[in-house]
Amino acid sequence: MALKSSNKIDTNTYEIEVTVTPEVFADACKSAYMKQRKSIQIPGFRKGKATQGMIEKVYGEGAFYEDALEIVYPQAVTDAISEAGLRTVDQPYDLEVPVMSKAEGVEMKMKVTVYPEVKLGEYKGLKAKMLPVEATDEDVDKELENMRDRNSRLVTVDDREAQMGDTVELDFEGFVDGTAFEGGKGENYPLELGSGSFIPGFEEQVAGHKTEEEFDVNVTFPEEYAAELAGKDAVFKCKIHEIKMKEMPELDDEFAKDVSEFDTLDELKADIKKQISDKKESEAKTDFENQLMEQVVENMECEIPECMFEHRTDDMIQDYSYRLKMQGIDLDTYLSYLGQDKDAFKASFRTGAENQVKTSIALEAIVEAENIEATDEDIEEEIKKLAEQYQMEAEQIKNAVPQDQIASDIKTRKALDLVVDSAVKE
Repeated sequence: MALKSSNKIDTNTYEIEVTVTPEVFADACKSAYMKQRKSIQIPGFRKGKATQGMIEKVYGEGAFYEDALEIVYPQAVTDAISEAGLRTVDQPYDLEVPVMSKAEGVEMKMKVTVYPEVKLGEYKGLKAKMLPVEATDEDVDKELENMRDRNSRLVTVDDREAQMGDTVELDFEGFVDGTAFEGGKGENYPLELGSGSFIPGFEEQVAGHKTEEEFDVNVTFPEEYAAELAGKDAVFKCKIHEIKMKEMPELDDEFAKDVSEFDTLDELKADIKKQISDKKESEAKTDFENQLMEQVVENMECEIPECMFEHRTDDMIQDYSYRLKMQGIDLDTYLSYLGQDKDAFKASFRTGAENQVKTSIALEAIVEAENIEATDEDIEEEIKKLAEQYQMEAEQIKNAVPQDQIASDIKTRKALDLVVDSAVKE
């Protein structure tokens, strides 16, 4: 197996010709025969007993060619791409096989998409704004209110109408053009008014009604909703069974003792302020890095193959789907809850995927331009950190994560540090 030719025919596109020797292809035909012989029966032979030669005589010399091609194809193409010194980013396409026989071997012609060429612009001495990192009194007060809300209790009220912020237990059934639609019915459903859980306008119309009152709610489904309901007017027949209001705890030392390890409200406030400041500092650092990398990407010249964006988008969706499964829900069910189709869901990942691909390409180019390396000490230290993070033994990390991947991550991080450390904070 060998590379016959490699020619650049377009930006990021090469056409390669690959050959497989007659001897290798003949062996592949024999392997294909060995895999299939038990299922082949021809007149005069018991099933599975016909020789390769007899089968080829009956069905033609090319009886096993297609299966043999599948056997030799992966290694032949891999070797040819390696010999050509190409870094591909997608599967080969437009395959042509002008020659295929045991006498002549195989000749294949195909196109491959390669990693893009990059011309870096300025990436040192860039300027970006650093967000404030100090927590304000307003930040602390807001978090305390959130803590009060989380520690509130619901108390049933009977002497007034439902208000925004209350939780109501209600029955509802939706109709479009007088006909009930699937998924539009609920009984004894707990709904917090103002949570935004339902269609826009629904919760506001529930407010103002009393227990055991029956009433209609008129809404219009959003245009981005599921196709069968998008943009349509609907009427929901509703009845409230119970209204509950939040009873908030007093903000004092006793509250601090109940919700934290601290004895006084002042100590709790000080801890909240520190946590918010730490979080703001981390967010400011990330935002600063993002601003700088946006500039690096804008300054570089690079035509990126569309398939790289597509693959990254698919990876992000697969990761999202995996995390949903860990919570016990599949992607299709989740999308039905959102009233969103798969194309719209995929499109929502596109911008993020493009940014990730562009940033990755830029950082890799910086690694090459600066000859950045990952030392053995760097790798050992990273393995140690990963072991502590995932509470695993170092050897387990080494077996689970390829060392070249760890090295690549280290070099990328060093490239980002170089951009950040040379930058000017405005």
